[in-house]
Amino acid sequence: MTFTRRSFATTMLAGAAMIPAMARAQDGQPPRINITGTIEAMPIAVPAFIDEGGAGDLARNLASVVSSDLDGTGFFRTIAQNAYISRIQGFDGAISYEDWRTINARVLVVGAVSASGDRITVKFRAYDVSNGQQLEGAAMQFAGTRAGWRRMAHKVADVVYSKITGEGGYFDSRVVYVSESGPKNARLKRLAVMDYDGANVQYLTDSSSIVLAPRFSPSGDRLLYTSYETGFPRITLMNMSNLSRQTLAEQPGTMTFAPRFSPDGSSVVFSLERGGNTDIYKMNLSSGQTQQLTNAPSIETAPCYSPDGSRIVFESDRTGGSQIYIMGAGGGEGQRISGGAGRNSTPVWSPRGDLIAFTKQHQGRFHIGVMRTDGSEERLLTSSFLDEGPTWAPNGRVIMFTRETEGGGGQASLWSVDITGRNLKQIPTEGAASDPAWSPLLP
Repeated sequence: MTFTRRSFATTMLAGAAMIPAMARAQDGQPPRINITGTIEAMPIAVPAFIDEGGAGDLARNLASVVSSDLDGTGFFRTIAQNAYISRIQGFDGAISYEDWRTINARVLVVGAVSASGDRITVKFRAYDVSNGQQLEGAAMQFAGTRAGWRRMAHKVADVVYSKITGEGGYFDSRVVYVSESGPKNARLKRLAVMDYDGANVQYLTDSSSIVLAPRFSPSGDRLLYTSYETGFPRITLMNMSNLSRQTLAEQPGTMTFAPRFSPDGSSVVFSLERGGNTDIYKMNLSSGQTQQLTNAPSIETAPCYSPDGSRIVFESDRTGGSQIYIMGAGGGEGQRISGGAGRNSTPVWSPRGDLIAFTKQHQGRFHIGVMRTDGSEERLLTSSFLDEGPTWAPNGRVIMFTRETEGGGGQASLWSVDITGRNLKQIPTEGAASDPAWSPLLP
């Protein structure tokens, strides 16, 4: 079975039983994929970008980040530069396709960068080496500041990734998380945000009080999280532009936690504990008006909207152990969708609306899994002493989560995996880290 790049991601959903390997393109056709039992990463060439004036090390560094982004997906393999036969002498120069075919390159990315003062301009083209032609739509130009050069590299990689796979990109995005320090029984926690690959870390709070479960707004300009600054869990809203904060849903004698934005960013859904009972509530951010969505003697928590805002998936222990339920956005009892053995928790709806990621605890192990929105086709992607708290990449094809090692000296770290269970890898952070939340693509 062969197919074009536009159906690449659809095939990936078939899971580990049907994994794509790269096939040789036929004349006049773009790079394509054959279904076999293994994955063979597509070899690509990303020479150092051309310095068209004042760029210096940026020309090499930009190409390095583009290569790292594409390599990191597991679908591509960048060819070492010492294997190159041809050298790119100029951005508009002729391409010696046969030289690139000789080293088995399937795609060639050619870029150039120029700088004037604090401003830089980056342009690139991607070529289908097999067919000897430029990939349609894979030629763009970006401008910005020197400080933003990594973002421009991520944008280049996003375009190349999208043109070949048919999927949306996810490299030009950020991840907010809880940065941890100190011994396991007295952890200090503060909020931090970084590029998706661990670069450009910025600390948003100090470690004077415990912070948990940060969540981006749909536009990425605000942040929700749970703070223990008052001694009790309270939902806090942060403005990302100036880091100003305000406490939400303050009601005497209650605790509020596990907040998440609605898809349009106008309201917040969260858990509120009162008198020993925990239910799910909704609050309008403009008016402050709250609405109770569940009413049960059990613990109802971890709510998350569907992308269209019509439904909410949540966690409840009403059957004796935590399981996953879905209700309408207006509230109600909900319908259980998780099945089988073990406990299921922390559900998160995919940005594409097709899957729900969750945490499973079974037989002393923790797993990150995905299921269809009706609970069918459950697949466990990871297994360890403690894996929990999934968050989706903007394109709905990669999941990041927390993994903690066992023992008194155990530490939390961030990991990612794609939805087939492939390409499991640790995300570099400055020290221990937990509770990741992926932003939308940056504007």
